[in-house]
Amino acid sequence: MPSRVTVPEGLDLGALIGAVQANCHLSDAHHAGDLTMCTFLLKMRELYRWEHDLGFASELPKAAIGEWMAARERLWERIESDDYIPLPLPRGPLDPFAGTHINTALDAHDLVYSGGYGRGCKPHFFLARKHAEMQRDGMRILVAGCEYARDLDAPPGMLLDDTIFIRTEALRRWLWERYEEWRWNQRNAALGRALACYPFAEDVDVALDAMTACETESVILHELGEAQAGAALGPAWHDLLAEVMKTRAEIMLRALRDLYADSLSALPGLLARGGPAALHFYFANLVGMRRTLAPTLAAAYEHWLGTGDLEPLHQAAEAGRMTWRALLDECLTLPARTPPDQLAAAVSARLAPAS
Repeated sequence: MPSRVTVPEGLDLGALIGAVQANCHLSDAHHAGDLTMCTFLLKMRELYRWEHDLGFASELPKAAIGEWMAARERLWERIESDDYIPLPLPRGPLDPFAGTHINTALDAHDLVYSGGYGRGCKPHFFLARKHAEMQRDGMRILVAGCEYARDLDAPPGMLLDDTIFIRTEALRRWLWERYEEWRWNQRNAALGRALACYPFAEDVDVALDAMTACETESVILHELGEAQAGAALGPAWHDLLAEVMKTRAEIMLRALRDLYADSLSALPGLLARGGPAALHFYFANLVGMRRTLAPTLAAAYEHWLGTGDLEPLHQAAEAGRMTWRALLDECLTLPARTPPDQLAAAVSARLAPAS
C-alpha cells in the first residue's frame, strides 16, 4: 500500500481507504478459494509486495510471507459472514456498488473508485488516484494511477455500465507476473517475443513502464470491444450465462464472447497500430479455449511471423467476427428454461464445430 498519501480537503481519506479495503478483504474471504493453488500463491505474493510497498527487484522474505498469509486467512475466516459496508463520503455514506454516484462525489478529489462484479460473480473494489479521463466511442474512460485499496485479484481493465476503468498499477503488476512466469517457464514463445521488445535485461522498471504504456491502449481497445459486444448481444446474454454457470459451456461461451469482442475493437486496433510488441502480447494471451475456438487466427499469426504479411490476420479477424457472432446468436436462440445440464450440452454441441 502506498506509504505517502495526500489527503484531499473535505474528505476523510483514511476512513474511505479503510472502508474500501474492508470490502476488498470480504470479497477475498468469499472468493479466494475460486483460484487455482498456483494462481492463488502468485497473487498473494504480489498482494504482499503491494501492501508492503516493495519494488519488483526486492526479494520477498519467505518466512514473513508465510506468517502474513496465515494471518490473512484467519482474517478471512473472521469476516466471511459480514456484510459489505457503505463508503463514508462528505455528503453521507453510499452503497459500495453505487459506483457512478461515488465517482461523482470523488471527482473533485482526483480519485477514482470502482465496485462491481467480475467473473464468477466476484466483487472487485479499488480506490486510486485518478491519472486521466477521456471519452472514446461514447464511453467514459477513467485511468487510475496509484492504488490505495484493492483486492487479491486486480483486473487491469473493467467495464461497468458506460464507464471503462483502466488500472495502470494493476496492469504493471500483471505484466510483472507475466515476466516472472516467462523467467520460470519459457514455454510461451509469443510471450518471449513480446518481452524481447523491451529492455528487461537492462532495467526492469524502464521495461515495465514502456510495456504498461503500450498495453494500456490494448486494454482500452479490449474493453471498448466488450462494450460493443454487450450492446449487440443484449440482456439475453446474461440470462444464457446464468443457465450454464460453472460448466464447460460457460468456459466456451465466455471464450467465444471474448473473441467476438476482440474482433470488434482490439484486433482491428492492434493491426492498425502495427507494432509487433502489442501483437505478440495479444497472441501470448490467446490460450486455452480461446485459442481452440480461433485456429485460423492462430495460423495467421504464424504466417505473419514467417513473412511479415499482416493481410491474413486482417482476413482471419474479419471472418472470425462473423463466425463468432453467428455462433453466439445460435446459442442465444436456445429455448428458455432449458434444464442447465441440457443447456450446457446443447451449447457445447453448437460450439464444437468451431474447434
